[in-house]
Amino acid sequence: MTTYITTPIYYVNAMPHIGHAYTTIVADTYARFRRLCGDDVRFQTGTDEHGEKIVQAAEKEGVTPREYVDRISASFRDTWPDLDIAPDNFIRTTDEDHIKLVQDILQKVYDEGDIYFSEYSGHYCKGCERFLTEKELVDGKCPDHLTVPEEISEQNYFFRMSKYQDWLIEHVESNPEYITPERYRNEVLSFLSEPLEDLCISRPCSRLTWGIPLPFDENFVTYVWFDALINYLTGIGYPDGSCFDYWAAAEHVIAKDILKPHAIYWPTMIRAMGLPPYRRLHVHGYWNVDETKMSKSLGNVIRPGELVEEYGVDTVRYFLLREMSFGRDSSFSTDALESRRNSDLANDVGNLFSRALTMLAKYADATVPELDKATVTEEDRILVDALEKMVADYTAFMNAFEFHKALQSIWEVIGMLNRFIVTNAPWELAKEPDQAGRLNTVLYFLADSLRLLALVLRPVMPSAASKMAAALGLEEKLATAVLAEEGCWGAMSAGTVLKQGEALFPRLAKKKQQQPPAQEKKQGKKGKVKKQEAAPEIDMEGLITFEQFGEVELRVAEIVTAEKIKKAKKLLKLTVKAPEERTLVAGIALFYSPEELVGKKVIIVANLKPAKLMGITSQGMVLAAKEVDADGNERLVLSTVAGDIAPGARVA
Repeated sequence: MTTYITTPIYYVNAMPHIGHAYTTIVADTYARFRRLCGDDVRFQTGTDEHGEKIVQAAEKEGVTPREYVDRISASFRDTWPDLDIAPDNFIRTTDEDHIKLVQDILQKVYDEGDIYFSEYSGHYCKGCERFLTEKELVDGKCPDHLTVPEEISEQNYFFRMSKYQDWLIEHVESNPEYITPERYRNEVLSFLSEPLEDLCISRPCSRLTWGIPLPFDENFVTYVWFDALINYLTGIGYPDGSCFDYWAAAEHVIAKDILKPHAIYWPTMIRAMGLPPYRRLHVHGYWNVDETKMSKSLGNVIRPGELVEEYGVDTVRYFLLREMSFGRDSSFSTDALESRRNSDLANDVGNLFSRALTMLAKYADATVPELDKATVTEEDRILVDALEKMVADYTAFMNAFEFHKALQSIWEVIGMLNRFIVTNAPWELAKEPDQAGRLNTVLYFLADSLRLLALVLRPVMPSAASKMAAALGLEEKLATAVLAEEGCWGAMSAGTVLKQGEALFPRLAKKKQQQPPAQEKKQGKKGKVKKQEAAPEIDMEGLITFEQFGEVELRVAEIVTAEKIKKAKKLLKLTVKAPEERTLVAGIALFYSPEELVGKKVIIVANLKPAKLMGITSQGMVLAAKEVDADGNERLVLSTVAGDIAPGARVA
């Protein structure tokens, strides 16, 4: 199979921000995933460099448009390697081959009679660089820029977009996966339920010269969208280049603010050219900061380079893909990023990897041992089933652009593996010579599970996955592995030599708050120093240090199921997500019914040593406030969170 995945070409009126980074990381991750599946992949990004806003930005900086676009385009190109983004092609709309292709296509569509000259009066938004219809205005303003458009009357060239409306409706309706997620497909169909106007595709040179001249009229330049969208064809050598075969597998990734040009302008342009439409359009939401859309004017723009410098590339890639449900808006905060880093990466996968390799080094001389089939237990088989289900779910979710669900499926087995270590206790097995076979089996299970994790994490966190593969002695093998061949249980060869490797995700230390300056001693008369009142003495008996408190890992957990335990009046068995699933036994049955607990978000101690209660292994503790009234009646109230927060978030 082949895959052609593209980002929009980013408009160079501003420097790269986290929104650009997210779109490009998504496309890069999908490209890496499809290569993992054995596809022949082409991944393209680039910059959009014509239009009025470019001229305005250049004038503001006192440079020519060419000087301006060269500088900003280079900043985009230079940002991507820092994020482990590796496009096969970086295109610019000022490239000579692109300019020639745009003019060739304009001439072809003009010759076919689908471009005509006419006078038009309408609402022109400078921010959008296009005319808006009455239906698009909100209280007379552009909904994106919150400005009143100018009333402009001028002669221009128009593309007969309305000619292809019926065809486009039929195509969208008969191809459910053409626009995903579904809400955006419905949005497009809703827009198409009204008569489609023809598209103004030129700007007079009297108003704008920084653009591609129309081949049939030198007094006009091309409208920026008719220019920009064609990049997807330029980059694969349309019409007769060796890479044009990729077009049949074209998939575009965009943010929702450019849905209309990609879902309506572009397909009708393609149809007018006589080409088949692209395969899929994937639309994601906005990143908000403090519930507000990022905006240069608000000063809340997040720069990806600064995040990478402080937190590392793997943390940034993981956080963006895990935190956003593709298609919906999501909120960015450094607190949430740090929580994911310390909880998901340091505590979960980092700790698992370090502990497993340490035990393999200590108990198997840093070599993968032989699996002793006679010692395989039912618990082991359940783990194998879970790992194989994870690979299947991961594959389906990645194909559907549900990256957060793919990662959640991985972290569920990471939680199982951390519990597998605790329940099987290799350090105890190592003390018993007659348990040598079982010890080897447990260690083999850990080694092969780490191999599978390194494999599926490669598209998401390529640098971390490469470190994992190197430590497992599989760097070359996993670099070219195909999921269908290596994504099965038991492919780890006994005798493989391991390395300890560096820590994958060291915990982030809390930044020390700046101490207030020391208070100066007050002087009384004759320069004598006044004796300051002594602070009340604190009984230090039983107090713990801040560092000791930091060892207690408190997390938000969502209760998935709750049930009574036979012969235990006070106990309930809870299944919670934190974010992996785990079982807890809580003594709250006298105060809460199972039915009222499901869906509650509570606070748990996540790193408590597992304990068996009534034959059930409890993997943590639920926190609750205890109150006893004057009559000795006891009451328990669960500790919950006030706002909506993801399961697994650290409580600090």
